[in-house]
Amino acid sequence: MKVNLLALLLLLFSFAQAEDGYRLWLRYDELKNKSLRNSYESRLASISLPGNSPTLQVARKELQMALSGLFGKTVRIPESRNLQAVLQIEKSSARVSERELASLGEEGFLIRSSSSKTPLLITANSEVGLLYGVFYLIRLLQTEQSIEKLNIKEVPRLALRMLNHWDNLDRTVERGYAGFSIWNWHTLPTYIDQRYIDYARANASIGINAVSLTNVNANATILTQPYLQKVKALSDLFRAYGIKVYLTARFSAPVEIGKLKTADPLDPVVQQWWKDKAREIYGIIPDFGGFLVKANSEGQPGPQDYKRTHADGANMLADAVAPYKGNVIWRAFVYSAEVPDDRHKQAYSEFLPLDGKFRSNVFVQVKNGAIDFMPREPFHPLFGALPKTPVMMEFQITQEYLGQGTHLVYLAPLFKECLESDTYQKGKGTTVASTLSGMAGVSNIGTDINWTGHLFGQANWYALGRLAWNHELSSEGIAKEWICMSFSTDPSLVADLTQMMLASREILVNYMNPIGLHHIMATGHHYGPGPWVANLNRPEWNPTYYHRADSIGIGFNRTATGSDALSQYHPDAAKKWSDPATCPDKDLLWFHHLPWNYNMKSGRTLWNELCYRYNLGVDSVSWMQMVWNRQQPKLDEQRFEQVKMLLNIQHQEAKWWRDACLLYFQNISRLPIPTSYEQPAKSLDYYKSLRFPYAPGH
Repeated sequence: MKVNLLALLLLLFSFAQAEDGYRLWLRYDELKNKSLRNSYESRLASISLPGNSPTLQVARKELQMALSGLFGKTVRIPESRNLQAVLQIEKSSARVSERELASLGEEGFLIRSSSSKTPLLITANSEVGLLYGVFYLIRLLQTEQSIEKLNIKEVPRLALRMLNHWDNLDRTVERGYAGFSIWNWHTLPTYIDQRYIDYARANASIGINAVSLTNVNANATILTQPYLQKVKALSDLFRAYGIKVYLTARFSAPVEIGKLKTADPLDPVVQQWWKDKAREIYGIIPDFGGFLVKANSEGQPGPQDYKRTHADGANMLADAVAPYKGNVIWRAFVYSAEVPDDRHKQAYSEFLPLDGKFRSNVFVQVKNGAIDFMPREPFHPLFGALPKTPVMMEFQITQEYLGQGTHLVYLAPLFKECLESDTYQKGKGTTVASTLSGMAGVSNIGTDINWTGHLFGQANWYALGRLAWNHELSSEGIAKEWICMSFSTDPSLVADLTQMMLASREILVNYMNPIGLHHIMATGHHYGPGPWVANLNRPEWNPTYYHRADSIGIGFNRTATGSDALSQYHPDAAKKWSDPATCPDKDLLWFHHLPWNYNMKSGRTLWNELCYRYNLGVDSVSWMQMVWNRQQPKLDEQRFEQVKMLLNIQHQEAKWWRDACLLYFQNISRLPIPTSYEQPAKSLDYYKSLRFPYAPGH
């Protein structure tokens, strides 16, 4: 009996110690480098963090938890001021000039120490700035950086840094691949799940300061009194972490829950309804951020239902929240089956004439590309084209078109590729990043124990926050931070995983959408290949609309001889794309329809280049598997096995993508797949027959 009891206790202990990914990058395990740990302990021997406001309590608790874990002993930080402390955390320190403090704004901070004899200082103009400074210091410790002679000044580049949840009130998540919504509306407002607190901690640690809780395909119920009380509970919790709550507003809410006969934005009765609703919301949530709106897109109601413009609709809502300093975020993702023009052009055509007509508290939120979160697409032509309108970037963290929940794809290179693109709108060097007033990411978070389904999905949440704070950070640097905090600072592990992560997005592009192909995923759920689909009612929902493969060639002609989408870009930006000879291979079929025997820069024909790229993608996933497998001795068993199994799925699905696409395009081109490559295992009819009625996130 004693032996069985001992075995049970050991088993329970092993479960308690299991690494399931829940702690994200906030893992505060004891530092293995004893000399470094001792130096940190000496440098942080006594800490002054006076005050007991909610935000300062959060900062104190986080720092105590981090230092206790990293040092392997209990650390307590008193609420009283201690001028002799070796770490001083305080607002508007006398050690810093007024000019320096003014340059920090409301959210920036300074970390400074001139020598080991001078107290380490974290100072800011606000308590949330101090919280950001505390998280920065913790990151230095986690990544084993020196904390001697620091002179760090951090100010966020963008004022609005946001997560958009596409979560429904029934807890399903549109394009969600990590389980159900973390918001349990049934038990709110009374029950506050620990997960909400840990979610806020994670966001604050990377500088996220706003969240939209509900799906852009909105449900007006969220604006009713019972649900506003539930939202209040979350807002009250998030406030200490510097996070404001936004809600998606269904444009037809005045009709659906207000019992009006119209939602016309120019109708005074409708305008008053929204003003009354805003007053009600701000009476419950004084620091409510505002509304996020999807209107007249994919069947959603909007001002155009009443022959009004997007500006008319946005301004009505903006006027309602303006007295409370609220914002309206109006999505520019619009396209219509009734408009015969190239879908690439429609958002630009609708929004360009409205520049300067939006209220000052309206942000137009533009997806990174003009189609829809593709594995690769050129930057949206609206960036830089709306100089009189605040513009927000909308990236997708959830991997709707990038292998969903089973593929390892690090998205920082995708984000950076767009942010660093030159719009030329104000001359050379007018990058996309320089035109932005805010950045949002569509969340990949769910109820899975590790939050994001795929463990490496955490890195994309992390990268979005870090780049929203500072777009000049490198993909490599962000990856290394995340690896050190999530796994280990072991140099060889960090080097291997960094290399794998940096290559992963290009690898996926090769086995899914090489050379500028796009939107050839199966329709509806967007899971797996479907380049043959051509029978849907709306032409722009069919993959054949995008690749336009025929017996002559393949690709979408967007030059002056085709749809002329190129004319929406500044001439200097469009120049490189206009001629196939100068167009980068990565964008070639996005802008050009070319013969199958077109000679590529590699010396291969276009057909042979497609065969090469698809096979390279598959072979590269094999390389990723090899890189991961050799980390086994350095990793915990649970997370190692999880990623190993998902890489096996990714390898199988990369083959599926390769074989299905090449068979389909071969059927059109009538050209052979070179015998030097592995031949498809199944027939084209087999791949066409596959059905996935219960694919997640549909």
